[in-house]
Amino acid sequence: MTPGALAETPDLHGAYPRLSDEQIARLAARGERRRTRAGDVLYREGDPQCDFFVILEGTVAIIDGSLGHEEVLAVHGPGRFLGELNLLTGESMFVSAVVSEPGEVLVVPITSLRELIAEDSALGDLILRAYLLRRSILIELGAGMKIIGSRYSDDSRRLREFAARNRIPHRWIDLEEDPTAEELLERLGIGPGETPIVVCPSQQILRNPSNADVARAIGLPAPALLAQPALNDLVILGAGPAGLAAAVYGASEGLGTIVLDAVATGGQAGTSSRIENYLGFPSGISGAELTERAVIQAEKFGAHFTLPAEATALAQRDGHFVIHLGDVTVEGRAVLIATGARYRRLDVPRLEVFERTSVYYAATLVEAQQCRGDPVAVVGGGNSAGQAALFLSTHVSQVHLLVREGDLAQGMSRYLADRIQRAPNIDVMLRTEVRELVGTDRLEAIVVENNESHERDKVEARALFVFIGADPHVQWLQGQLALDDHGFILTGAATGAP
Repeated sequence: MTPGALAETPDLHGAYPRLSDEQIARLAARGERRRTRAGDVLYREGDPQCDFFVILEGTVAIIDGSLGHEEVLAVHGPGRFLGELNLLTGESMFVSAVVSEPGEVLVVPITSLRELIAEDSALGDLILRAYLLRRSILIELGAGMKIIGSRYSDDSRRLREFAARNRIPHRWIDLEEDPTAEELLERLGIGPGETPIVVCPSQQILRNPSNADVARAIGLPAPALLAQPALNDLVILGAGPAGLAAAVYGASEGLGTIVLDAVATGGQAGTSSRIENYLGFPSGISGAELTERAVIQAEKFGAHFTLPAEATALAQRDGHFVIHLGDVTVEGRAVLIATGARYRRLDVPRLEVFERTSVYYAATLVEAQQCRGDPVAVVGGGNSAGQAALFLSTHVSQVHLLVREGDLAQGMSRYLADRIQRAPNIDVMLRTEVRELVGTDRLEAIVVENNESHERDKVEARALFVFIGADPHVQWLQGQLALDDHGFILTGAATGAP
């Protein structure tokens, strides 16, 4: 980037707030002032961590240079602070910060910042809210990590889902549609047959990596990075709302707590665009924000998170439990199983063909970007389907909500049903089920049937979002713990244990 005067980016709903003189003074007591020159790099993409910077004089530009050319994402002036969510979660830096106009910054070690925001709730909330919003902005802009591959590749879909579920800023570059893909691969010296690849913020190139490889490359605590204590007090399997709540309570009581999840923190709640009936959030909260707040809260008390870490077996040894994660084991005095459920799939022909390109089981910003402006269909009559329909209606041209029951409010909260019925571009189709998927490689339409009249109709849809319930995700415990006929773990007297 050529140093020089750049216009400061306006605040976006609290993403780029200015600190008060009093807040800066409190931070200054724990940091040091440093003069800056134009072109100074305060932190760079791929850096494992950095300090907390407050701009006192001059301006700093936030740069994304992951595709070989530099793009200015934001410019900050006096009173603003730098960084985003990874400063609190431990991921590597997804963008760079470069001084555009010389001046002075306040540098606060991250450990000192954590101590201060734990003491000052107003400052802590200001910084956390800004960082959450900045993460969303990076995701929407496609900054950070790059995934290059074919939309027809199962591994491409796996990597995209892992990035989306973990809220990793990234850009998907489609070999079939993106005109820059071929040129980029040529510049990287990679043939199309070697895809999918992941270009990390550090410029490290990963060829068809596992999810754990990606996690390690960007600083997520993957199993191989575990600092193995001899014995944990509490091992929590599953990082959905139940597992996160247990982590907060266990760690706050002084238990050595570790949380394992096969994919990402948040579980099904983490994929929800809006949750409005969760205690303590009268204005509603996104599943991602609820998750990230809970993770930071648990880590504040000393809980450790490890992912992707899929438990494959549970055993007892010397009076404690051993959890197998492939080649790695974790031991604990107590184990809490909160592995939740796995989404049910539609029983329709050729579903697996379209799952690579057009069928989704979550409705986040990442999925919405894949079908922006297109007509889509949402299947399900519960709150998850309703929240998805409302969220998607702000990004796509038309939402067809297919509900098997005859009353929208039968399986959905009344407030949600009322809001859906008022949405101008949501078409509610009651007593309706999907019978066929139409298209070659990508979905073009669906054939639906009224389960009373048995009349069939063809509905245009470029994407299908499925929310038809879930089954217990405890198959890996078969033969190790007692399960009922529906796959739920039996507890108490029902286990038949003495």
